[in-house]
Amino acid sequence: MNTKITTKLQISKSANEVFEAIVNPEKIGNYWFSSSSDRWEQGKTITLRYDEYNAEGTIHVLEIQQAKKIVFSWGDESGEGTIVTISLNELDSENTVIEVNESGLNETDPEVMNKMLGQKEGWVYTLTCLKAYLENGINNLRASLIH
Repeated sequence: MNTKITTKLQISKSANEVFEAIVNPEKIGNYWFSSSSDRWEQGKTITLRYDEYNAEGTIHVLEIQQAKKIVFSWGDESGEGTIVTISLNELDSENTVIEVNESGLNETDPEVMNKMLGQKEGWVYTLTCLKAYLENGINNLRASLIH
């Protein structure tokens, strides 16, 4: 079974603006996590916080291509984590397609389908919040998804 999920959304901003919203710790709190410990750069380990849920986790930034690609791993430190690849395809100076691929969920886990659906839901929500923030300055949607 292929445990890769893909989510795509068009955002009416340049690839550089979308990229900066992700990697810049001063911007990420407007739509995704409460805080990011540092600017996302290749080789760094970043701590991300969700104050609303009293939760924190780390990501390991594996690859960065300015305004084009971000690759990181996150999840269980015992090797059960996943790899996230965020690709930015600038259609023109005012429109970018952002694509998120997450792979590596344990396909032998009896809950793998539910986990895949949960991750897909989370990415759709995150990208929607990112779009609202970048296009309209809306920064109060983050952490509103109820399970």
